Amino acid sequence: MYVLAIDTALAACSVAVLDAEADAIIAGDSLLMERGHAEALVPIVEQVMREAGLEFQDLWRVAATVGPGSFTGLRVGLSAARGFALVAQKPVVGVTTLSALAAPFLAMDDTLPVVAAIDARHGHVFLQMFGAGGRTLIAPRIAAVRDAARAAAIGAVRLVGSGAQLVADVWPPGERPPMAVEVMVAPDVAWVARLGAVADPARAEPRPLYLRPPDAKPQNAARIARR
Repeated sequence: MYVLAIDTALAACSVAVLDAEADAIIAGDSLLMERGHAEALVPIVEQVMREAGLEFQDLWRVAATVGPGSFTGLRVGLSAARGFALVAQKPVVGVTTLSALAAPFLAMDDTLPVVAAIDARHGHVFLQMFGAGGRTLIAPRIAAVRDAARAAAIGAVRLVGSGAQLVADVWPPGERPPMAVEVMVAPDVAWVARLGAVADPARAEPRPLYLRPPDAKPQNAARIARR
């Protein structure tokens, strides 16, 4: 059972093919980039599929990150994933960037809470906290960095993601400091594939998880109002 995984939600354009039965990545590539995902994605998918020796009809399913992340990046990845799945007539599932960031650390030790934090700019982070067995302790949300630190300071925790250091820098005085701070600008696409392989298509819908409204606003006060 082969899973094609795509991540364009953050600062990378990443693709991998997972052999789910062997739990092995048979081909993959990742390019760090802040923008330009639309131009880079299809060539990377073609390269990875060629290296895997597969046609799209050989896939079992397609997995894509649904956010939170870049509005443009999310649309690029999800649109491509739906297109590839349609061609292959296979299901497509969504994986959150927060769960993909936390997954490898929970796999190493799921008894120590993991706080996934993504830099949301303007003094905020996208946040989710996972406890024993991957149970959600803090649901996905956007929060001011200091509020995120106060919410996460429950004892020994690990911080991961592009916002990890931001949260660590304002950790409440007197609270036990984080056990580890792992700054990652994007999730490992191998874990997007693994989470996609075990996801329930009926629940893991490929819909964007934005957590905040877009920065761009309609120019209703412009000289000619939009209708």
